[in-house]
Formats: sequence, C-alpha cells, structure tokens
Amino acid sequence: MKYDSQLFKLKKNDRIADGIYSWVVENDNLPGLARCGQFANVKVEGKTLRRPISICDADDNSLRLVFQVKGEGTEIMSKMKPGEEVEILAPLGHGFDIQKDKKYCLIGGGIGVPPMLFTAKQCDNPLVITGFRTKDLVILQDDFKAAGAETVLTTDDGSDGIHGFVTDVLKEKLGEIDEVCACGPIPMLRAIADICRGKVRCQVSLEERMGCGIGACLVCACKTKPKDGEEFMSQVCRHGPVYDAEEVFFDE
Repeated sequence: MKYDSQLFKLKKNDRIADGIYSWVVENDNLPGLARCGQFANVKVEGKTLRRPISICDADDNSLRLVFQVKGEGTEIMSKMKPGEEVEILAPLGHGFDIQKDKKYCLIGGGIGVPPMLFTAKQCDNPLVITGFRTKDLVILQDDFKAAGAETVLTTDDGSDGIHGFVTDVLKEKLGEIDEVCACGPIPMLRAIADICRGKVRCQVSLEERMGCGIGACLVCACKTKPKDGEEFMSQVCRHGPVYDAEEVFFDE
C-alpha cells in the first residue's frame, strides 16, 4: 500500500444534507492513487488525531470527501473555506475488489453511502441500494444516476423512496446479482451478510474508530477469521476497511 501525507487545497465545501458536507480537495500527487473503498485521514487544526473520511470519489488530481458533523473536529471541517490548505494522509486501507463482467449490488447506509459512489464508477451498470433514517439525510442520488447506476432509495420512516430497509430490497434482488459490496452500521452489515451467506459473495466496509490510520496505534483492532481458519486481531485501517463478510465476527 502506497500512501503519503501532503497538503491539499480545498476547492469546494458544500452542505448537501442536514449536517452532511461534501469537500473537493486538490493535490497533484495522491488522488490518482486512490481505489474505491479506501479512505483519507484529515488533519484538523487544533486536534491531535486526524479524522478518517471515506473517499467518495477521485480523479487524477482531486478527492471528494463527504462527511457528517459528529464532533468538534468535523465541525471545524464544515466551516473551512475554499482556498484553505489542509494536510491529508491518503489513500489508506484496503478497498473493494471489483471485477469486470459481474453484476454488483452496492449497498450504503447513512454516512456509509459516500464510498459506494466511487465504487459504482468501477462497475458496469450496478444496482445501488441506499438507506437513510429520513429524507433530510438523503445524499448522492443524482450522482449515482449520473454514474449509470440503477438506484433504489429507502428510508426508515418512509419520508422518501421505499418505506423500509436496504435488506428488504436486497432480498428481492438477490437472484439478479453476482456480488454485494456494502458499507454502513454493523447491524445493517450483519443482516446483509446473513442474506448473502451461501448465495453470493459479500464484501463489507467496517466503520471503526481510528487513531493513526496506518496500523500503528491498534485502536481499530477487531477479531476476524481469515480463510486459513485461525482467528486474527485485524487492524481495520490497514487490513480493511473492506473485508469478505465471511471473515468478520459481527457479534463481537
């Protein structure tokens, strides 16, 4: 894995939903190295620990980072102005394994939706299922459609799209797809893995708290079971955040 920490220039900082912001940052060296499912670690002025943000999209000289304000660090990020410089460590982690000539179903829940956009752009006509608590939190629907994806929107309260959960749609569509990639809260990922088990391959991106982002601090360690059958304390920032669902102990 190749990564570096460099200065990026903030080009855009847009509020795209209630408490959710979209950054576009530019740098001539690192964005072109990014792969779908990886993340960036953003240095915030006055904070010791960086903020890990999934890579929503990337091209040769820019990264798009979509984040939700959850504390002081992301609050500071939400108030930054275009033209300011920010130090970013990127690209980090192991991303999604996308193969040509396969029908992918990409599933995102809440703030787990952003990394699925870059992933959708690597797939041929993917099915994208997104889930949110309510319509005020819905993001990126037009972006997915522009990427050529078939989109299905669900909300817990029925205020937009289908009243229900992403798993309801997955059960209906399972026979039409070859593989599933998902990112979101653990209960959602556990349910998706249960539906896919024994039927289609499922890759999941875990949302764990991280410190360093490069495997040095062990904050994000979790128990996994690789294919050799031996339990292993895996570091989500380095061995993940993407795993084969069969490798993850969801209940621990």
